[in-house]
Amino acid sequence: MTPDFDLMVIGAGPAGCQSGLAASRHGLSVLLVDEAADAGGQVDRAPASGLLMKLAEHGENGHELRRRVINSAITLRCGCRVWSVSDGFRVDVAGPSGHEAFSAPRLSAASGAYERVVPFPGWTLPGVIGLAAATTLIKSQGMLPGRRIVLAGCGPLLLLVASKVLAVGGEIAAIADLASPADWLITLPRALRRPPLAIRGVGWAVGIGRSRVPIYFRHGVRTATGRDRIESVEIGPLDRSGAPAAGNTISIEVDALAVGHGLVPGAEIPQLLGAEMIFDRLHGGWIPQVDKFGRTSRPGLYAVGDGAGIRGAEPALLAGELAGLAAARDAGRISAATYDYETKKPLRRRRFYAPFADAMAGMMALRPEQAAGIPAETVVCRCEDVTRESIENAAAAGALDVNQMKHFTRCGMGPCQGRMCGDVAAELFAQSRKVQRDTVGYWTARPPLRPVTLSDLVGSFEYDDIPIPRPPPL
Repeated sequence: MTPDFDLMVIGAGPAGCQSGLAASRHGLSVLLVDEAADAGGQVDRAPASGLLMKLAEHGENGHELRRRVINSAITLRCGCRVWSVSDGFRVDVAGPSGHEAFSAPRLSAASGAYERVVPFPGWTLPGVIGLAAATTLIKSQGMLPGRRIVLAGCGPLLLLVASKVLAVGGEIAAIADLASPADWLITLPRALRRPPLAIRGVGWAVGIGRSRVPIYFRHGVRTATGRDRIESVEIGPLDRSGAPAAGNTISIEVDALAVGHGLVPGAEIPQLLGAEMIFDRLHGGWIPQVDKFGRTSRPGLYAVGDGAGIRGAEPALLAGELAGLAAARDAGRISAATYDYETKKPLRRRRFYAPFADAMAGMMALRPEQAAGIPAETVVCRCEDVTRESIENAAAAGALDVNQMKHFTRCGMGPCQGRMCGDVAAELFAQSRKVQRDTVGYWTARPPLRPVTLSDLVGSFEYDDIPIPRPPPL
């Protein structure tokens, strides 16, 4: 079968867009697919159609990236959900036109990351939302998750969400930060390597200070309570490792809680295609092993952006550029000399940004003690109502890896396919077995990669459209 394209890119965030642009610039025919309505990804998400928002508030980088993609030769398919990827490479998509399949000899996986929330009693109540989800809500819809909000978690996303909530007039009842002021100061020398981001971060901190929002450093959520939805949040002190510590707790009346504990790489496509995987706690967990240009162990398969390790938007752009150039080189479209020349600058810039990226990733990395502090009766897998105790019982019953634990408990078998619970569930399971995290493995990826309905696959048709075979001769 003749391939439809020279390169397919899954994910139209910064890494995916840049990967497609670099390859297209050197003559490759490129298909760029994303399930969002517009290119940009989570970082540069476009506002909903008809919603007027200033570019400065929403992100000028995203607008420019979308403009470049639209004006290129790339075939952009937004609003399309990739539900299967198979050898070859073949990509099956469910979208406005129903089911479609495309093929190419090269595939770039730029599927981004998922938000991690370390479970606590009450985290499944309506009104509890992730920090990244709150950012998306504000960016794409211009809406707040509630009128009176507590923000909790770790990393730069905590400051970003606080600044956005205050910018649109929301009330922040309190901020509970897993880190201490000293933890933030330690990152300052590395932050100064990226002055624009350092200035932006200082601006967020100054704005939060002026608003007189109570900030509780080395604190985290103990419980969220309410009848039909969240009504109050209890926060308490943590030790240096992130585990609950002795001390007074504080109860705060709210109608929303935005909480997040970093990001987990979305690496299902490399997993599904059998690429070599490594466990890297600093960069989010299980990630594909790639060379400096994004090539995986599978020929023709590239992995870029946060799906290949949490490093942030600017390193994702550079990784996309390098992978796009690698695809062009592997396709024989550019010479070795041109390839060496064009990859030199992005490689140098990525090395320059690495210390800051690693510092931010370190603040968001899952600490084993965070999982160890989850109460036994707390739901970990919210799709299947699997508790921490159930996971520990599976380990005691003889489950040796996370796939056996999944078989014993149904943990990760719900609509999200373990994206919400997989990282923490694996951490708990490894602790229960008293083994290193990488020894318990990761859940086997399988299609559908995303939930799809039959109507998505079938599309619209009339009865006369159904092919009816001729009857056999009598």
